[in-house]
Amino acid sequence: MPVSPEYKEFLQELFEPLGPIKTKSMFGVDGVFITLPDGDLMFGLIASETLYLKVDDTNRADFEAENKRPFVFESKNGKQDVKSYYELPDALYDEPDAFTDWARKSFDVALRGRKSKNKRKKER
Repeated sequence: MPVSPEYKEFLQELFEPLGPIKTKSMFGVDGVFITLPDGDLMFGLIASETLYLKVDDTNRADFEAENKRPFVFESKNGKQDVKSYYELPDALYDEPDAFTDWARKSFDVALRGRKSKNKRKKER
């Protein structure tokens, strides 16, 4: 289901403290990207008007403490979890400072992942 322009605009406002974001449709969801000097970095995704943010061992417990689950999609082989993206707790939509903190942590997760990936490429 396509993401409404209103929801994208709402997210633009929430993410404003991090800088301008953009969304790109891909595989039935919209990726949430921030532009950096070395290219776009995806740190979130939107599916059915629901925001999921990037997680790793540094912030996953925050989402789990709020009883949030990973993104799930339907494939030919049944339901598949994408354990690197968790649903944002609803309360954060009404708490801009807390939203920014959680978003910044997810951005940091994505940035560390990019640096790790680039390091592995250079070692080859």
